[in-house]
Amino acid sequence: MLITKRSMFTGSIRSKELPVTEEQLKAWQDGALIHEAMPHLSVADREFIMTGVTEQEWEQSFPPEE
Repeated sequence: MLITKRSMFTGSIRSKELPVTEEQLKAWQDGALIHEAMPHLSVADREFIMTGVTEQEWEQSFPPEE
């Protein structure tokens, strides 16, 4: 399913094709924890669905500590 979201960090609008169903998306929207509704997705993909933030934006905003 094509998911289009606006990043809460940058405001950019991006789309990503993800292996989720309408039923899984609805379960999450109705209150299921996203990792229970879509356990097969990566953490980065679940973050994208929740906030629109991409993995690259996350890494730029929160670089690993050295």
